[in-house]
Amino acid sequence: MADYREMWQSLDMDLEKHDQLCEILPQFYGDIYLSQENRPEAMNYYNFVVSEVHGLRIKELCEHRKNGKKVIGTFCVFVPDEVINAAGAVGVGLCGGSEFWEPDGEKILPRNTCPLVKASVGAKISGTCPYFQSCDLIVGETTCDGKKKAWEILNEYIPVHVMDLPQMKREKDNIHWQDEIKMFIRKLEKLTGNKITEESLAQSIKLINKRRKVLARLYNARKADKLPISGKDALLISQIAFYDDPKRFIEKTNELCDELEKRIENGVSVFKEGTPRILVTGTPMAIPNWKLHHIIETSGGAVVCEETCTGSRYFENLVDEDAKTLDDQIKALADRYLNINCACFTPNSGRIDDIIKYYKEYRADGVVYFTLPFCQTYATEFKKVKDALDKEGIPVIMIETGYSLQDAGQIKTRLEAFFEMLETNKQAAISE
Repeated sequence: MADYREMWQSLDMDLEKHDQLCEILPQFYGDIYLSQENRPEAMNYYNFVVSEVHGLRIKELCEHRKNGKKVIGTFCVFVPDEVINAAGAVGVGLCGGSEFWEPDGEKILPRNTCPLVKASVGAKISGTCPYFQSCDLIVGETTCDGKKKAWEILNEYIPVHVMDLPQMKREKDNIHWQDEIKMFIRKLEKLTGNKITEESLAQSIKLINKRRKVLARLYNARKADKLPISGKDALLISQIAFYDDPKRFIEKTNELCDELEKRIENGVSVFKEGTPRILVTGTPMAIPNWKLHHIIETSGGAVVCEETCTGSRYFENLVDEDAKTLDDQIKALADRYLNINCACFTPNSGRIDDIIKYYKEYRADGVVYFTLPFCQTYATEFKKVKDALDKEGIPVIMIETGYSLQDAGQIKTRLEAFFEMLETNKQAAISE
């Protein structure tokens, strides 16, 4: 690790504090992931990625920068990776999923702020996340009030470009988003010195679409009667997709999917028969936020799908690859990204449609609605979602929880009761 320490030092990191983080993660990961039985062999790649999360990938980013490439940090699925890639830059998703960073975030943000926002700010100002330290530019977006104000503060520590996401989906909002993408293109062209052309953008659109397709393939495997992979493994893969090299990720995830499809053929499952199938919906789960999935899957449930930004919203819907001119490509990007049903939009009936659709497609038995504390958009939207699910006869439970494990026992008790109710419902339906 000596060579990494030199690298981390060159990134102006707080090494003493970073050591504390490095002591926590391996045990945490081992307890949650390596304790699982009958995991697919191909999960070893993702184990390796996590074991080197602040090592080899950071080394790659440092090499890219030495070779003149720029590293662009993003937080949200609305920032178009296609544009970053077309500019010859490297895009990385930035983490904000650990309670380790919250105290530093609270030094400059109110305590009653979403943990994701506090942790994201804390990760940067504490100098303990090498991804933040490796970025030449961070791209924010206006998906919530907490983030909007946090970008102003982060801009004091690192250059931040903010994309103004419209809050409605009218034609004029689409035009506005196209304009934001054009401004982002100009920003990256100036930063990188590279011109984004029809050819470079077309290649990038195809590459990012391939990543979406392999994630869709992974999710399709989770529709099987006998689940070949756990929900928390699928979540981990989606989280890694945000910061891994896209081509390598596509290759390794296709290898995993080959194995999963063979498992399905052979009737191999990682859960016992009759385990309640759970759809998780709500707030995104930034790495290393594995808490809810772990509690669900150690309390008698199996997560079969996530209607979240670290789930289906990340990969559903492809960008049209037939657009020929730059303007048409930008329009295709705007059309695809504005089709994401985030709770920041009003109205947002499309998200309710998605939840019901995925519930049926993945043959779920119940829905767990997850929201972080102080996440007003998702917490407020719960009422309309619950009303719609009640009409469909779909059982749903809301879990509001942060990153701390202090409430794990209470959540486990609630979920066990929910799963018992699902089993009772299932038995009643059979007897009828």
